[in-house]
Parts: sequence; C-alpha cells; structure tokens
Amino acid sequence: MRRLTGQCLPERLQLLALLVTVEYVQTPGEFVSGQVRSVREKVDQLAGSVADTVAAEAQQVSTVRSQVGEFIREQRSAARVSLRELARTAGVSNPYLSQVERGLRKPSAEILAAIAKGLEISAETLYEQAGILDRRAGNPDTVAAIRSDDHLSERHKAVLLELYETYVREHATTSPVPVRPPRDHTPQDGEPGDDTTPSKETA
Repeated sequence: MRRLTGQCLPERLQLLALLVTVEYVQTPGEFVSGQVRSVREKVDQLAGSVADTVAAEAQQVSTVRSQVGEFIREQRSAARVSLRELARTAGVSNPYLSQVERGLRKPSAEILAAIAKGLEISAETLYEQAGILDRRAGNPDTVAAIRSDDHLSERHKAVLLELYETYVREHATTSPVPVRPPRDHTPQDGEPGDDTTPSKETA
C-alpha cells in the first residue's frame, strides 16, 4: 500500500472535498427542487404571455365598441334624433342604448340593424364599424345578394356576411392563372396545339 506523501495529501484532500461538494449538489432533493423551480418560472412566463395576449384582445374589443358607440352617437346627433326616440325605434331600453354609445355594451347584429333603420342609414355601415363586415374583402355582388335576400333575417345576414368574409380572407392567395400564349405563338414540342405530339391512339 502506498503511503501518502506530504506533497500529494493536499491534492487528495482537495479531490475529496470536490467529490463531497458534487455529491451534495446532485442530491435528489436538490435536483427535484431545481426542476420544480424551473417549471414554475416557465409557467409564470407562459401565464404572463397569455395574460398580455388576453389583455390586448380585450383592449381591441373595447376599442371597437367605443368606435361603434361614438359613431352611433354622432349619427344620432346629426339626424337630430333623441336617445329615447332611437331606443324606442330599435326596441331597446334607454340605459342599454346609452351603454352602447359609451362603448360599454356590444350590440348584436339585429340591434345594429334596428339602430341603423332608426338613423336611416344602411345596416352595412354599422356592420363595418362593428367589424362584422369588411367591404374591402369579397365580391360586392355577393354581399349585395345576401343583404337583399328578404328570406333571411338580419341575424342570418350578419352570420352569412361574417362567414363569407372569413372565407375570402382565408382564400386571399389565389392559385396562379395559366397565361394564354399570343395568337402568333408557335407551339413547341409537347405544348398544346403541337400536331407533331403523338397521341395515345397513334402511339
């Protein structure tokens, strides 16, 4: 058995201390605690991100409500229609219409149509302000056909317009249309119109 010399004894003591330190750091309890702490930090970050997203969406909805309410109030003032009179025409209570104008309530498509009728403006105008209809998207003829269909209620029209707008947005990128060659174009081998291309019958 080798005797420990004075020169190597400190080195072995340092190595032993290092092993004890490593063993202490890697104990199961410390490892689990570290993992739990890491998971909690990630959950907190995710929760903060979700909260920010929800807050942004809520702010956007609140902004739209405020814009609609302000627009209705401006149109009512321009038409010199009192709040009570417009509420009676739209079939809602005075407090409800007041909350709509202040951006505290989101009116349905049916109520928007009734308000538009009381203000003698088109329902599409209020639908556009409320984000239900985007006149820049889709075919105007299709939108007009939906709006002019007497068999549909205002609610059904609003739902169809919203579905149509969603469809148009999702299919905004159309497939490339094949370019028709000019009349004086000479067909190359394999192109349509090339008489030299063998058919299945003659092959």
